[in-house]
Amino acid sequence: MDKVIYFILVPMVYIAFAAFFIGTAVRLIKIFREPKHPTTLQIFPDKRPHWLWALHDTFLFPTVRRHKPLLWVFLMLFHICLLLLIIGHIELFGEFQIFQIIPHEIFLGQGYIGLLLAIALLYFLFRRFASPVRELSVPEDYYLLILLFLIVIFGSEMDWARRWYGYEELTGEEYQEYLLSLLYLKPYLPDAVTESGHSFMLVLHVFFANLFLLFFPFSQSMHSFLSLPNE
Repeated sequence: MDKVIYFILVPMVYIAFAAFFIGTAVRLIKIFREPKHPTTLQIFPDKRPHWLWALHDTFLFPTVRRHKPLLWVFLMLFHICLLLLIIGHIELFGEFQIFQIIPHEIFLGQGYIGLLLAIALLYFLFRRFASPVRELSVPEDYYLLILLFLIVIFGSEMDWARRWYGYEELTGEEYQEYLLSLLYLKPYLPDAVTESGHSFMLVLHVFFANLFLLFFPFSQSMHSFLSLPNE
């Protein structure tokens, strides 16, 4: 079991990130080398400045807001919570004053950010079981959503255990020590990472995150990287 835990928390992490970055680069190169589409992707009526309206359309989803307001609410909730959780993971590597404009402990939101993100993902998943979204969905859509939900739920449970139930055996310092050891290519697993009562949640969180990174460059969701450049 120790060997399995070590493989998931160390070699598999390196493999997943290598596959993600190399796969993403190769996929983007192939996409940009394809012949230019003969029809324009420009949105009419033309609005200037183009860059400002491109940001508006990319991040605020005005068309979705007009036609499917409930979906828009969950989309905005998903992206805002995801951004805050990414910031929280960055803070695990060290102190960044720019993120402490609103003073907080890692993670921001007292555990509710992960809960809201999990709810948003469940909404995206269950709406695919109803028409007409069901007919437009492919297995990949369900796979990615389930993976994201598992990543979020196991990661959030670690935060909830510390914040809501006073479980302090695995603290932020151990997370930081583990992550920095990976970053410096000197992998080290503190005892708390492998021996604490809820270390299995960290292992599962990292395992599903690895699977997501391995799969994402080869999924249709890669086109989300191109949403802003195509505006």
